[in-house]
Amino acid sequence: MFALPSSLTLNSLKNGLTVITLPLLLILASCSGTTEASRTPEQGATVDQETLEIWWDKGFTLEEDEALQKLVQEWEKQSGKKIKLSFYTTDELSQKVERQLRAGDLPDIIAMFKSEKSLTSRLAWDGKLADVSDVIKLNKNDYEELALKSVNLYNNVDKKRSYYALPIHQATIHVYYWKGILKKIGYQEKDIPKDWDQFWVFWKTAQKQLKAKENIDMYGLGLPLSVEAGDTYQTFEQLLEAYDVKILDEQGRLQVDDPNVRQGIIKLLNWYSQTYQKGYFSPKALHWLNPDNNRSMLNREVLMTTNDTLSIATAVRTDSDTYQNRLGLLELPNKPNGQPMRYLVTVQQVILFADSEHQKEAKSFLAYLIKPNTIDSYLKTSGGRHSPILKSVWKDPFWTNPKDPHVSKATHTFQAQPSRLFYTFYNPAYSMVLKENVWGKALSRVIVEKVPPEQAADEAIARIKEIFDEWQ
Repeated sequence: MFALPSSLTLNSLKNGLTVITLPLLLILASCSGTTEASRTPEQGATVDQETLEIWWDKGFTLEEDEALQKLVQEWEKQSGKKIKLSFYTTDELSQKVERQLRAGDLPDIIAMFKSEKSLTSRLAWDGKLADVSDVIKLNKNDYEELALKSVNLYNNVDKKRSYYALPIHQATIHVYYWKGILKKIGYQEKDIPKDWDQFWVFWKTAQKQLKAKENIDMYGLGLPLSVEAGDTYQTFEQLLEAYDVKILDEQGRLQVDDPNVRQGIIKLLNWYSQTYQKGYFSPKALHWLNPDNNRSMLNREVLMTTNDTLSIATAVRTDSDTYQNRLGLLELPNKPNGQPMRYLVTVQQVILFADSEHQKEAKSFLAYLIKPNTIDSYLKTSGGRHSPILKSVWKDPFWTNPKDPHVSKATHTFQAQPSRLFYTFYNPAYSMVLKENVWGKALSRVIVEKVPPEQAADEAIARIKEIFDEWQ
């Protein structure tokens, strides 16, 4: 793993970017390295009882982390209180939280953006999260409907439904591609089909033409395939939505006994398997961790990939030629039935633990964080990696500026396309389906172990039913 020196920023590299851009961008995109803490005591030091402790999902650029540090400093100055803020990479944070849930040594607040789909609803169910309704109500009429819905969770200990997390931004699946490379074989964005089947055929054809005409070895499709990456189940669930495969109904009840659901899962597993066997997926994708689709894309190993934030675009933001001209962003094609795609939305949240001894201070910080001006500034300074969940923030021209091809496209997706939440917000049992990456395991069974798609689908369905039985 590599670590970026703390004194180095993207701005300082701008003049020499064409020579050394990719190695550095891969460092940024992977968010790898040891745990980073800002404005904190040494690791392992005792935290003062008056200090609010926060663990935060490390940003994909230094600017993103610095934006949060600045926000924390402003709150400290305003409140007279202190915060110990620690950053962890996505995989580090996920592992650390799971360990400390068993050990009982947790901070007051956690922002865990990649894993909240498999964590928040489960912790709320177990009664481990504080009710933050009093913070929510400060901006309740300003929230997007899905944002509020995503944190309105059931507490099985107190036998009530309430707001057990603070939504702060959102993301959905985007398709990144190298439009500069496509131009080498005569294609422009307008040539990429909107029809479902033809959309996927296009990337396979482009892979063959790049090799034949330009001697460029790139995989046409950069979809995640591994058990280790959350991107795998996110993309798989989005493709299930494309085929109108409904695992749960709106009441959170399982629908996997429906023959059409089983057949839809089989069809998708079969498509993945055949596409892999024909050489259109990178074999490395079977082993990707969460940052690796970013790394593979930025390293030009794949022609396109899916990602649920603008992290790939943000990583090249200071290289204006790459950001504006070479890297493209697409919306997904229409569903196979010709209808517009319905996008699965991830609402990133901050959680406050119920046993925190700093409830008043923590809620004060959360209220400051979600002020429209505060959160707008933080999101913009972060390069627009995540999108707003407050309606008033969308009014900032930053989010709709047509000169920004990535942020404006993401804004269009949120404002113009149909959307829904992941199933975890309909039933917390589904959080374990994602935590275990049932879909990643099914893909491994089909692609690596060569079991028939029918068998892998039946195994996945059986495991989902077992999980739900355990939650009865």
